[in-house]
Amino acid sequence: MTESKLGVREAVSFALGGIIGGGIFAVLGVVAAVAGTTAWIAYLLAGIVVMATGYSYVELNALSSRTDGSGGAVTFIDEFLDRPKIAGMVGWTLLVGYVGTLAMYAYAFGTYFGAIFGVSELPVVGLPARPVISALVVVGFIALNLVGVRESGLVEDALVGLKLLVIVLFTAIGIWYGHAHGMLSFGIAQSLARPVGPFIAAGVAFVSFEGWQLLFYDQESITNPERTLRKAVSVSIPVSTLAYVLVAFVTLSLVSQQEVAAHPDLALAIAADQFAGTVGYVAIGVAAVASTASAINATLFSAALFAKGLRSDALIPDQIASARERGVPTNALLLIGGFTVVFTVYGDLEAITEFASMSFIVVFGTVNAVALVQDSVPNRWISLVGFVGTLLFLPLFAWHLYTVEFHVFVLVVVIAAALLLVEGVYFERTEIESGFRSVEKRL
Repeated sequence: MTESKLGVREAVSFALGGIIGGGIFAVLGVVAAVAGTTAWIAYLLAGIVVMATGYSYVELNALSSRTDGSGGAVTFIDEFLDRPKIAGMVGWTLLVGYVGTLAMYAYAFGTYFGAIFGVSELPVVGLPARPVISALVVVGFIALNLVGVRESGLVEDALVGLKLLVIVLFTAIGIWYGHAHGMLSFGIAQSLARPVGPFIAAGVAFVSFEGWQLLFYDQESITNPERTLRKAVSVSIPVSTLAYVLVAFVTLSLVSQQEVAAHPDLALAIAADQFAGTVGYVAIGVAAVASTASAINATLFSAALFAKGLRSDALIPDQIASARERGVPTNALLLIGGFTVVFTVYGDLEAITEFASMSFIVVFGTVNAVALVQDSVPNRWISLVGFVGTLLFLPLFAWHLYTVEFHVFVLVVVIAAALLLVEGVYFERTEIESGFRSVEKRL
């Protein structure tokens, strides 16, 4: 966030930047590898569920009595359900999800940076360049945030404008080129042959819509937050959904699923190369580098502030983020950044993307459930759409991972089990300590 208050235009810009910031360049290939030419349907399905979730966020935020300027899933669960332990578990899940998202952005940055500048290996040592570039960009933004360097609202507006301009041009020229060469395809035959495909891919695409909810964490920086957030959410999610649907439609019409599966991290650039040659390839690459860099900076900053908010509610240890520390908490920034570096260096794009998407499916589904049980929320059927959507995506997504990408399934299970164990120890620490004291007295 910037020091000056954000109005509606700036809030919409930040929300759009958070959603389209890296997802459209990093995730499209992974979604397409699952859904093929029906990837646009997957984005439409995911977008509908996320729109319903945005409605739940906005309405719960309007009902919230919190005066500290914070909001979001953890606040809603703590306030409306009075279940601080569940709120804490959701908060920890979100932090892990943000680490996955940051790793995904860093992976895409490294891939596009290497592709644009022709750097595939490091000179002398001969190591792959992508992991090193990804790690360096995360470390660089950790350092910038530690010294207090932030993007201005003007820079964010310019970056969002650039991204939207590139997407509009890509879509318009791509549709013209595809129509002229008889290449446009809605994937109806594939959808009929495998109708469950778009639903599974919608689960994979969930992380593409991460970002808009970051605005809820620091509402003191927003002018008239209730009204501004309502407008920002109602504009940013539909616009982003439309952008994803059109880009997926164009890309999978021009690029074969086999080629996308072989290069999921460069799907958009490969499609642009079809109708604009090197100029299109480079334009997409430059936009991807700028977008993912911006997304890393914004998400790293917001995730660290989110951790600070968790500490304010005693949901994480003080050693991770002190509520008394002004600005961005140093330890939280280093911890989140450190895990991000490990994920982006040693993980693959599919595993990182799918792990992060799983986290957000769980969190978004929980928020919709909270809205459903609040009598004061109008039009609760909208929240029901969001809840049913996440309830449908989760088992399909899990089954897909189990049957097709078992190593990712194992990773998700191991991390979930570790989280539950650590959370159980932390939230039951008083009872555990009392138990040890009782044993010591008996001995």
